[in-house]
Amino acid sequence: METIAVATQNKQVGKTSSTVNLGAALALAGQRVLIVDLDPQAQAGMALGRHLSGGDQRARSLGWAIQGRLQGVRPDLSESWFDRSELVAGFGGAGSLHLLACEESTMNAVQEVIHRKGYYATPVLRRMLAEVASDFDFTLIDTPSAVPSLSATAFAAADGVVTVCVPEYASLKGAAVTRAAVRHVKDRTGGECDPRYLGAIVNRSHPPSAREGQAVGFREALRDAGLVPFPADIRLDRRIGDSFALGVPAAIQFAEHPPGRMYGNLLGQVLARMRRCREGQEVPVRTDA
Repeated sequence: METIAVATQNKQVGKTSSTVNLGAALALAGQRVLIVDLDPQAQAGMALGRHLSGGDQRARSLGWAIQGRLQGVRPDLSESWFDRSELVAGFGGAGSLHLLACEESTMNAVQEVIHRKGYYATPVLRRMLAEVASDFDFTLIDTPSAVPSLSATAFAAADGVVTVCVPEYASLKGAAVTRAAVRHVKDRTGGECDPRYLGAIVNRSHPPSAREGQAVGFREALRDAGLVPFPADIRLDRRIGDSFALGVPAAIQFAEHPPGRMYGNLLGQVLARMRRCREGQEVPVRTDA
């Protein structure tokens, strides 16, 4: 199983839609996929049609499971995840799609515990996912934008980290902060966790014919900052937001249309960079490879 965290310090740039659509594209390609919602706002769960409410459902929250693990209990994650494979059931050769959902109060409690315990507690999710590694080919983690302890937990669990930007210079700083944080994970976890930064997704871009001066220079600014943007960006498309509201990823809902093709192209580039890292190569800083 390979694990990818999708992260940014900026809000409202499409982090969750990037996570669930990349996961959906993997499932359509025949992979067994787990989406992990580590954001107290539970956006990934809503994007996949699952919102935890009430005591019984709260007991299935990822936050509840992590709290138990931090207290010495070994929860069975298979009792917590939701099978959302029905979303890809109509596609020939599709794999499976599962969700570890969260809920605000339990995830806020996890945040406080990890903050108190410090960096030695951040590998908790990595250890939990290792116990179910035979059940999945890929895990994608949706992270909160401004909760350092939970972001650190996601980075520690990940093999690769991607960040998300919109083509505005204000979003560049958040991506740079994310990359810097990833670099320190290995030292802060005593070598147990060693995620690799994979690059930046440019989200909500305009087609080349409609790009303004700021958008044209944005990719070069990303390269100059060492943020290695992926060649395939995700263009502004109302269908992506509409699908989010319906609880069905656009990569599934519009698999044969531009949203599906865009996420499919992006996925191929993310996997290529994962392969480079797996083979011991560095992600190139000055190219779009």
